Amino acid sequence: MGTRRKSRELCLQMLFQWDMGKQPPEHVSKTFWAERGEVDDETRNFADDLFQVATGRHQEIDELIQKHAQHWRMERMAAVDRNVLRTGVAEFLGPHHTPRPVVINEALEVARKFSAPESVQFINGVLDSVGKDLDSSKIPKRS
Repeated sequence: MGTRRKSRELCLQMLFQWDMGKQPPEHVSKTFWAERGEVDDETRNFADDLFQVATGRHQEIDELIQKHAQHWRMERMAAVDRNVLRTGVAEFLGPHHTPRPVVINEALEVARKFSAPESVQFINGVLDSVGKDLDSSKIPKRS
């Protein structure tokens, strides 16, 4: 498994902790890494970057997800699914310029590992729709 996939999984775990615990992102990040074993810098930095975008722009990200998850309110989604989506949209918006199909494929792989089988199609549809919307609206990425 590539370090980027591991980073995405770690970001998902941090987002899940942040989502469930309602603690400030800085606290979540600090305690998360303190409890983690040794993680190489590249993996940790990418996970931190995604987490920072996801939490720093969470209102914007949640609005995008909500807009494209027809008939699904954020609070009604499974927590893992909601945070897989947040990780994917954060990567769309972040500074890494990962191609949209790669972001979606990686999110699906993470979902297959951590979520229910029926969630994969849902996550695919929402991320594909958000990605197309972002491509057409040219919402600024952050460097």
